[in-house]
Amino acid sequence: MRTATDRRWCEDVTLVFRNSGEAAVRSGTVRFGTHVIGALGIDWGTVESEVELPVPVEGGARKERTWTVCVEAWRVPLGMHIETRDVDVRWK
Repeated sequence: MRTATDRRWCEDVTLVFRNSGEAAVRSGTVRFGTHVIGALGIDWGTVESEVELPVPVEGGARKERTWTVCVEAWRVPLGMHIETRDVDVRWK
C-alpha cells in the first residue's frame, strides 16, 4: 500500500510479509523501484533503494512494516510526483 506524504518526493510504503514455511526467515533485503511521474503521467525514470527485511519472520507468521521511501528532491520538480511500483524481496 502506498500513501502520499507532504513532500512530493516521498511516500509511505506498507508491505505485509507472510512466511508460509516452517523455518524462520533470519535475514534479507527489500528493494524498492520508485518511479518519477510527470504531470501528464509520463514515467521519467526509476530510482532504486534498498532496506533490510524486518526479521525475524517466524514460520507461519505475518509481519507488517511501513517505510518512508524518498528520492532526491531535485529529481521531482514541481508538478511531478513519485510512485513506488516495484518491490523485490530476497530472504535467507
